[in-house]
Amino acid sequence: MRIAIIDESASRAAVIQEGLVAIDDCEIFVVTDRRGLVARIGEIAPDIVLMDLGNPSRDVLEEYFAVSRALARPIAMFVDESDDESIAASIDAGVSAYVVDGLSAHRIRPLLDLAVRRFNAFARLQSDLAEAKGKLAERDAIDQAKRILMDSRGMPEPAAYAELRKAAMNQGRRIAEIAEAVVTAHQLLGGKV
Repeated sequence: MRIAIIDESASRAAVIQEGLVAIDDCEIFVVTDRRGLVARIGEIAPDIVLMDLGNPSRDVLEEYFAVSRALARPIAMFVDESDDESIAASIDAGVSAYVVDGLSAHRIRPLLDLAVRRFNAFARLQSDLAEAKGKLAERDAIDQAKRILMDSRGMPEPAAYAELRKAAMNQGRRIAEIAEAVVTAHQLLGGKV
């Protein structure tokens, strides 16, 4: 596992490193310079990012939230103090664990596990949502194509669907692909969907 620790304070980063000692097969990278942070994290390609910000200003928080938005990785963020707005912004930015006043070596491993599990759960939800949206879009294209065939050829709905299915089987393609082609062709010919 590759772990990136982002902290401008070497002493605070050492606390996090101490909490990671018990993890086998772990590469730890400490980044203390904020300049070029996204590029540096890209070079490291970590499996998880641990950020200790101490008591950051709004600008610093926003900068780190930009980093978390750019990464598709579990992120645990440690801060000394917080407010509702910062917590909401961290969630929107994709931070998996936002820990207020909780930096101690013995808590690092459980928080790391929490961040990974929450990230994976959220990733599964996003994947399921994308799949559902894709299926709805396919269903919509099929319905549009059926309407086009029904209107242009005066056929009933079952016959229009059978026509789409037959074309898909003949061409070795999915019905949704055929439906999208029918809708696109109809639009190119000036038809309204």
